[in-house]
Parts: sequence; structure tokens; C-alpha cells
Amino acid sequence: MKTVIHKADTRGHETYGWLNTYHTFSFSDYYDHERVHFGALRVLNDDYISAGAGFGMHPHDNMEIVTIPLAGVLEHKDSMGHTQTIARNDVQIISAGSGIKHSEYNKSKDSSLNLLQIWVFPKEKNIKSGYDQETFNEEERKNKFQIIVAPDNSIKSLWINQDAWFSIGSFEKGRSTKYDLKMAGNGMYMFLIEGKIEVNGIEAGRRDGIGIWETDELEINTIEDSEILIIEVPMK
Repeated sequence: MKTVIHKADTRGHETYGWLNTYHTFSFSDYYDHERVHFGALRVLNDDYISAGAGFGMHPHDNMEIVTIPLAGVLEHKDSMGHTQTIARNDVQIISAGSGIKHSEYNKSKDSSLNLLQIWVFPKEKNIKSGYDQETFNEEERKNKFQIIVAPDNSIKSLWINQDAWFSIGSFEKGRSTKYDLKMAGNGMYMFLIEGKIEVNGIEAGRRDGIGIWETDELEINTIEDSEILIIEVPMK
């Protein structure tokens, strides 16, 4: 088993007045040659966007972009003709493929928006660009993992152009659970949204990240009530 730990206070951090953003991996003006990616996982940004502010229309290609709002409402518009809003318990995915443009704004004029934006390298390049979003029932993630993104349609989840799975769970203090690897050779990147846990002998707190590979499962014990995101991706 191999492990890499990214403590919350070691993340890249940038502020632009309207945007307060933390980068788990190298992004924009933040660069660390040891933190460029974890397998196919390229970006994990923790963004706080001021009321009424956001990212104007900008391009992407050949990247799978997953957005998970934690608080507030995001308004999305894109060159494919979508105008959508997403809030907590919603998940959005864009398969940028051969190329798209989109904008992202905090729909509220009064309160801040907090979201995770995650980029994954695609399995197949230059596919037709696609968009999807889904609302998930948070009751179905209490003390267990709920799959929200997957490479097939066998369960209720968003499709991704990669052999990757995103799972999220909300666990009470004192719980013990396991996460089983979905595909041999993949690695598992755990991002602790809230709480405090111990996983495979490693302790992690709020917004810490732990990458683990060359093992088939994770054993997780909650020290506090915790919300956990696991991103399973190919390591090659």
C-alpha cells in the first residue's frame, strides 16, 4: 500500500477579492512539482465565490469536470445551450471533449457560494461535449457511501468518460466502514469535507486529502461526525 497526505493548510491558496480558492493540486499560479495530479485526478479546488460574482465565459477541452456545491447556488451557462442552477445535493458533470465554453456565477446577491470543482483526465479524447446534472437524496448516504459519478449506467449516477467513481458519505461519530475498490489498479483519493477520521491508520481532519493506492480497500473510522468524498481513479 502506498499513501500520500495533503493537509488542508498545505494547499495552494489564492484570493481575488470575489474569489477565495484553495488548490489541493497545482493550478493557476500555484505550482508544486510533487502535487500536479493523483493518477487521473488533475484538479481539486475548494472555491468560495462572493455574492453575485463568478467566472465569465471561458473554454475547456478534453477534461471531465465535476462540480459539487457545498453551500449556496451556482448558475451555469454554456455554449451547448444549457442554463442551469445547482445547489447542495446536486452534482454537475461536463465532458468538455472536443471543446466547450461556459460561465459559472453565484446566483445569490446576498450570500457566498462554496463548491468543489474537480477535474479528471478523460479516457477518450475529443469526444462530443456533454453536460449532465443530478439531484441526490442525502438520506441515501447516511453512514454509507453513495455513488454519484461512475463510468456506467448500472446505478443512479452521472456518467464520466473515465474508469472513475465518485462516492460521498455522511457518517456519525464512532462509525466504522469500508470502501472497496471498484477496479483493479485504481487509486483512491479521500477528501474530508467535514469532520475527523482515521483511515488505514492515518488521521485526517476537515479539508485534508489522502491518496491511497496498491490496496483493495479502505477502512475508515470516524472520530467526529464526518462528510467524506472518495474519488477512485486510474493511476496510469
